[in-house]
Amino acid sequence: MKIKILGVLLLTILFSSCGEYNKILKSRDAELKYTYAKKYFDEKKYGRTATLLDEILTVYMGSPKEQEILFLLAQSYFYDGDYPTASTYYSRYYNKFPKGDYTELARFNSAYGLYLDSPDVRLDQTNTIKSIQEFNSFLEYFPQSEKAPEAMDLIFKLQEKLAYKELLAARLYYNLGLYMGNNYDACVVTAREALKSYPFSAFTEEFQILIVRSKFELAENSIEEKREGRYRDLIDEHFNYKNMFPEGQYTKESEKYYRRALKALGQEIDEIANESVQEELSK
Repeated sequence: MKIKILGVLLLTILFSSCGEYNKILKSRDAELKYTYAKKYFDEKKYGRTATLLDEILTVYMGSPKEQEILFLLAQSYFYDGDYPTASTYYSRYYNKFPKGDYTELARFNSAYGLYLDSPDVRLDQTNTIKSIQEFNSFLEYFPQSEKAPEAMDLIFKLQEKLAYKELLAARLYYNLGLYMGNNYDACVVTAREALKSYPFSAFTEEFQILIVRSKFELAENSIEEKREGRYRDLIDEHFNYKNMFPEGQYTKESEKYYRRALKALGQEIDEIANESVQEELSK
C-alpha cells in the first residue's frame, strides 16, 4: 500500500511539473520564461532551459540580459550533451561580447565541447580539427588562464589522434603494397607528411620505419633502370632512421634492409657509410 501511495505521489508531481512547464511554454510573458529558464537550469533540466531561452533570445537582444541569456543557452546545450550546438552559441557569445563576463569560459567550453564530440579515429575528424583551432584561439586570448595548461594538454591529445589516423592510413597503404597500383609511394608520402605535421607524436618511429620498409619494397620490385637509385634511397632512409632513433625498436629490421641494399649494389658497408658522411658534409 505504501509503495502504491508513493507511486501515485510521484506521478502527481511529474504531471504537475509537466503541466507547469507547458503553461510556461505557452505563455507570452518573456520575463516569466526567463525566470523559469534559470529555475530549470538550476534543477539541471537543460532541455527545458534551452527551449525557453531559444524562444526569448530575440526579445532581449540589445538589452543587458542578452549576454547572460546567450551564455546560459550555450551552457544548457553543453550540459545536455549537444556539443556542436553549444559550440555555436559559445562562439556567438564571445564574438558579440569579446570582453564579456563569461568570455574566457565560453572560449574554453567551445573548444572542450568539440573535444568531447571528437569521433572515433576512423571517422571524419572535422570536429577534432575545429577543437584544436578553438583551443589555440583560447590560448591566444587567455595565455595566462588557469585553464591554459589543460588546453595545451588537450591540444596534444587531439593532435595525437590525428597522427594515429595518419598512421592507420600509412599502414593500410603499406599492406596494400602493389595491389591495384603502387601503394608504397602513398605510404611514404603519408608518413613523411605526418612526420612534418606531428613531429612530437608517439608514432614518429613507426612512421619512419614504414618509410624504410616501403623504400625496400620499391627497390625490390623495381625495373632494372630504377633499382640502383631506389636502393640508395633505402640506404638514406635507413640512416635517417638511425639518426632519429639510435636505439630504436626497429633497428635490427632496418639493418636487415640496409644489408640487402648493400648486397644488391655490390658495395661494402664502409664504402656506403663513407658516401653518406660525405653527402652530409657537402650539404
